[in-house]
Amino acid sequence: MKPNRLQQVVAEGRVPVGHMLWEFHSRGVAHMVANAEADFVLIDMEHSGFGNETVADLIGWFKATSVAPFVRVPQTLYHFIARAMDAGALGVMNPNVETAAQARALVDAVKFAPHGRRGVGIGTAHTDWKGADPAVYFDLVNRNTTVIAQIESLTGMENLDAIAATPGIDILWVGHFDLSQSMGIPGRFQEPRFLEALHRVPRVAREHGKLAGIQPGSSEQAAEWMAAGYNVISYGADAAVYTSALASGIGAVRAIASR
Repeated sequence: MKPNRLQQVVAEGRVPVGHMLWEFHSRGVAHMVANAEADFVLIDMEHSGFGNETVADLIGWFKATSVAPFVRVPQTLYHFIARAMDAGALGVMNPNVETAAQARALVDAVKFAPHGRRGVGIGTAHTDWKGADPAVYFDLVNRNTTVIAQIESLTGMENLDAIAATPGIDILWVGHFDLSQSMGIPGRFQEPRFLEALHRVPRVAREHGKLAGIQPGSSEQAAEWMAAGYNVISYGADAAVYTSALASGIGAVRAIASR
């Protein structure tokens, strides 16, 4: 089974840095992300047009690199989660986790017994199309997968300790736009109420032996949020990074042309 690069980087005492895909799904994108030396990728199904086949293709391409592929599913539904795992994902991000029961359902769909209730389908993509010793393989998978619970609402904040205490949850991940919207202050990331929540999540994560993740849109924002305690970082989504880089390049060329 492909090693989980995010877990390896954490074990080395470093901060894993990844990237989100929600627009690009070419055959080359996996190697582009790997060439940028990302540790992991979040393949988004919540806000993209990606279906199961596209996600399976992306996971297959990423398995040829060192980048750990995770999938953000649309909802806490078994058929989304288990299909992503059977396609070879090394973990799942679940949006808007609001209760311990929801966190438990997420873990149940990702992990095999005795740590979960995931159904068994050996011999497909997640076992590289070959058989496996069930007892050995299930233990390996349960240890090698990462479960990410997004905290994106006031309800999620109210139940934060219970979510963090759920066995099998590895990362509490702040969805900053959704959380600020739930507070009635969309996009106002310097508001005291938002900052209080922003700082509380990594504190609670540490208390429960979990990691805290977030997706900044700039290096300046990354520095601020890492100083607040976030230790898993996804640097932007593909479309935003591409648009920003292209706008910068075109602006530079136009400036030269106007001299």
